[in-house]
Amino acid sequence: MAADASPKFRDPEFPEFHPLDLKISHDGLKFWQFMIAGSIAGLVEHTAMFPVDTLKTLMQARPCAAPTFTLRQALRSVLTHEGPIGLYRGITAMSLGAGPAHAVYFSVYELCKEFFSNPNPNSNNSAAHAVSGVFATVASDAVFTPMDVVKQRLQLRNSPYSGVVDCVKRVFREEGFRAFYASYRTTVLMNAPFTAVHFSTYEATKRALMGFSPESANEERLIFHVTAGAAAGALAAVVTTPLDVVKTQLQCQGVCGCDRYTSSSTGDVIRTIVSKNGYAGLMRGWRPRMLFHAPAAAICWSTYEASKTFFQELNTSKKHP
Repeated sequence: MAADASPKFRDPEFPEFHPLDLKISHDGLKFWQFMIAGSIAGLVEHTAMFPVDTLKTLMQARPCAAPTFTLRQALRSVLTHEGPIGLYRGITAMSLGAGPAHAVYFSVYELCKEFFSNPNPNSNNSAAHAVSGVFATVASDAVFTPMDVVKQRLQLRNSPYSGVVDCVKRVFREEGFRAFYASYRTTVLMNAPFTAVHFSTYEATKRALMGFSPESANEERLIFHVTAGAAAGALAAVVTTPLDVVKTQLQCQGVCGCDRYTSSSTGDVIRTIVSKNGYAGLMRGWRPRMLFHAPAAAICWSTYEASKTFFQELNTSKKHP
């Protein structure tokens, strides 16, 4: 048979290739270990900061013609009408999307960093880190965008959906499969520069901090990751807020009074927002977005690096029992 994979027909000089066994030389971890480390980091990050993300969504998803909705007003509204549990609407959808998306995100980043920074992936090559980040976000957004649509619709006050399954079924039936990816182009346009700024700032800040105190780099490693991650997250969040507003508008259109757009064009949505709210409308939610991404990035990077350290020690112990 053509598909016979019996061992007697295999050439020993060409061993079977398993992508998940691929080892990335600069950190000595296998591909699947990067995926698990990234998945853990993403889940910890998004779970810890989810209430802030809910407030950001509420501020950005309001109709373009609606009055300004401040962070304090958004928080008061949720607590008054739903209590603290209202801050966690949609967390199941986030969990289903964030784990796989971050697994893809960090594993692609590490692979690209090794390729573009050859021969020294740990060099201070900001351009290589930025390009690697862009490749990583394009891949991970393809995984996360559908669940992000579900998450944001569930986060809206008086959401018409009873849960993740109900939302997926109704969106698919009423709007079609394309609705899950209506914001994908905008998401990539937002996350490509976000990730480029994020990764390059993170790597540069981390190395600068280690340069100030090289003798204590090992002891203060966690502090370096937290500080560099927070700085990277805050800067990238503010720079890309306008595109995040467009993404939220596209994902929540037609739900709970949100504006519906005849086109998923980023430019058309921007023109609509500016015509109704001025350029200030494109900065809706920048405070909670920055409050989310600064600590979220610190949590994500420190968790990711801690997970990598765990796997590195595990691999070493297997080599030298």
